[in-house]
Amino acid sequence: MYNVKSSLAGEFICHEEILDTLSYAEAHKNDTALIRLLIEKARACKGLSHREAAVLLECEQPDLLEEIFSLAKDIKQRFYGNRIVMFAPLYLSNYCVNGCVYCPYHLKNKTITRKKLTQDEIRREVIALQDMGHKRLALEAGEDPLHNPLEYILESIQTIYSIRHKNGAIRRVNVNIAATTVEDYRRLKEAGIGTYILFQETYHKENYEKLHPRGPKSNYAYHTEAMDRAMQGGIDDVGLGVLFGLNTYRYDFVGLLMHAEHLEAAFGVGPHTISVPRICSADDIDASTFENAISDEIFRKIVAVIRVSVPYTGMIVSTRESQSSRAQVLELGVSQISGGSRTSVGGYVTPEVPENNSAQFDVSDTRTLDEVVNWLLRLGYIPSFCTACYRAGRTGDRFMSLLKSGQIANCCSPNALITLQEYLQDYASPETRELGKQMIERELQHVPSEPIRNRTSEYLKRITEGERDFRF
Repeated sequence: MYNVKSSLAGEFICHEEILDTLSYAEAHKNDTALIRLLIEKARACKGLSHREAAVLLECEQPDLLEEIFSLAKDIKQRFYGNRIVMFAPLYLSNYCVNGCVYCPYHLKNKTITRKKLTQDEIRREVIALQDMGHKRLALEAGEDPLHNPLEYILESIQTIYSIRHKNGAIRRVNVNIAATTVEDYRRLKEAGIGTYILFQETYHKENYEKLHPRGPKSNYAYHTEAMDRAMQGGIDDVGLGVLFGLNTYRYDFVGLLMHAEHLEAAFGVGPHTISVPRICSADDIDASTFENAISDEIFRKIVAVIRVSVPYTGMIVSTRESQSSRAQVLELGVSQISGGSRTSVGGYVTPEVPENNSAQFDVSDTRTLDEVVNWLLRLGYIPSFCTACYRAGRTGDRFMSLLKSGQIANCCSPNALITLQEYLQDYASPETRELGKQMIERELQHVPSEPIRNRTSEYLKRITEGERDFRF
């Protein structure tokens, strides 16, 4: 039944293949020779199959685990350096017709405050985000054909891109909305979205249907095949993810990598990003009631093995995670994080209060964007607000070919420094500005191409003189 190139969810995410893979991994978790062989294979940065990755995930030998973690750090540094891309979610509406038992947006929830932003309210939210320094947003909305039709999403995207406040501008809008049709994906592409993101939640079909008892999202096949339709609609940057804690992590880990393999096999390009959220409490949802919740130790192992298995794919961690948890996974593979996030509708202008709650989940890392940027700089990372590849058409297989060849280094590092300079000039606190200045001076010397290094220096100077929006 398993067919990696099939367009049918039951064949490219084959239940029997996952069970067989888990049995194989359990049988070989102490096979030191095999594990060392897989570590060496991963060191070549060509990736691992879902079955090979499952063996590494089962490994419990401390010395071999340390090798896996060390390799994850090396691969992260090789492809992403010390750059961390910054973004923020923007919640447009929490109206939803689905019955997802882990999400407070579910239709039967009568305690959550239902909200939908008008275009004027969106403008105010975007200006608030711009005034923090954000350049990249991830749009979020519940699934409700009446309140949140695609026309509303498209109008909102147009509104966001049109707003200029002081030196602020949102340059990339990623979209996380419900599975839809090829034609709708084509319209999203024409609207200028960056990445289309859709979490599978769980790849276990039987459990998926129990977790989604009603509403359009209850259709497992339609949801799981959404990325194929997005690709057919011309969106070549897609983002996968599961919600760890809904199902056994081993099963969903294998399913996630099988989905990535399917996209590579069927369309020639794997996922642009993989997100690794964990179940989180909010409103009428109590995370402690989900028996499959995972520990920080297992979370770190998942991130590390994903990084060595799909080395070219960006990894995202949100403010669901605490500051300490985010610090641990940043070095193991995560390349994008949110900062200063609000998960409520209208929360950037009007802070959430308990009696008027519209949040999708409780935020663990409540620091401001400037505090997060300051923290990253102190840890030795470059906070990047870059959106250049998307705007220059370096998406899908074009982006991946540059990344695999190493040529992307002549774009990413300079663009990270340029956008950091913009942030420092326009939004940073004095302390953060000084830390950032020191970081730029150090990192500029590591730009490999002398002509690009010289041009970067010129752009940095021109930014201090008032110009904006340079990119390679």
